[in-house]
Amino acid sequence: MTGPDVDVVLPCLDEADALPWVLERIPAGWRALVVDNGSTDGSPDIARELGATVVHEPRRGFGAACHAGLTAATADLVCFCDCDASLDPGLLVPFVAEVRSGAADLVLGRRRPRGRGAWPAHARAGNLALSRMLRRRTGLRLHDLGPLRAARREALLGLGLTDRRSGYPLQMVVRAADAGWRVTEHDVPYLPRTGASKVTGTWRGTWQAVRDMRRVLAEPPAAPSAAIEEGTPR
Repeated sequence: MTGPDVDVVLPCLDEADALPWVLERIPAGWRALVVDNGSTDGSPDIARELGATVVHEPRRGFGAACHAGLTAATADLVCFCDCDASLDPGLLVPFVAEVRSGAADLVLGRRRPRGRGAWPAHARAGNLALSRMLRRRTGLRLHDLGPLRAARREALLGLGLTDRRSGYPLQMVVRAADAGWRVTEHDVPYLPRTGASKVTGTWRGTWQAVRDMRRVLAEPPAAPSAAIEEGTPR
């Protein structure tokens, strides 16, 4: 028996309607890790029936779910994707190839909205503000802090990520930049999500996420503990 080529972490909170669409698009040979964050709509049972591995994370928070998936992963390469059918996990194939080849250490998807309501104005405004703050903090010229991403598992664990709320994706990028990682960004289509957003569905939710992320940007540079090896960030 061999392990999966890639683990895909899918944070999940009441995504029963979206799960079939998402899971049928997981590339062959990859493992879907659906991290249930307290669903009440039967999402864990649906995920199991569709062949996913279910991880339970009782602590509420996007970062808590993502990190539970990362620590449960066993593959060398780990990807992250939302579980709301706004992003196709099949788009991660070239991301993984770029990390595996050594051309990049962290690959992010720059969301390009497709269809009415794919990315509400308040969510775009919050993302733009954060991208500008990130550029001032790290020098990275990124346009998005989207959830579609790929990197090596051990290197990610070595970043010592501590945020368990909305700041987790940003903290990953900030600490990767501080560690000298090669971070790249590629356009990906962003579809209208299935169901209501738990983070950026309202102005209040968006700006709460912005506050979480501003705290991350205010943190002093961390010293990652990951060893430098061939094929890992340096």
